[in-house]
Amino acid sequence: MYTINEVADICNISPHTIRFYDKEGLLPFVSRNSSGSRQFSDSDLNVIKLICCLKNTGMQIKDIKNYIDLVMQGPQTNSQRKQIMIDHRKEVLNQIDNLKKNLNIIDLKIALYDSDDGSSFSKIFSEQEVK
Repeated sequence: MYTINEVADICNISPHTIRFYDKEGLLPFVSRNSSGSRQFSDSDLNVIKLICCLKNTGMQIKDIKNYIDLVMQGPQTNSQRKQIMIDHRKEVLNQIDNLKKNLNIIDLKIALYDSDDGSSFSKIFSEQEVK
């Protein structure tokens, strides 16, 4: 079993964030010891890692809660949960595509600075190169 501080260290989040997730209903499975402190199993840790992954890739807390609620309902919700993951995967791929486009623009600007006339204000902010 893990303490909240150990889970926070492993997941690179604060204990406050874990408490927030618990308050928002994302951790209904977490047990408490006799003194009332949260204690986390390996399975709990894996779910928290998934929650962090979903949050880091833009899923809203309410949508993560919906997913966790479906998990708690059991295997009869597998198809719904799979669809949530498929839809979120599409969103992540779209984010990646947008990041690649933005990275390309940044790379073009860096290349302009490396060219002989890279100091030209008009070339650095050229609309044509941004497209």
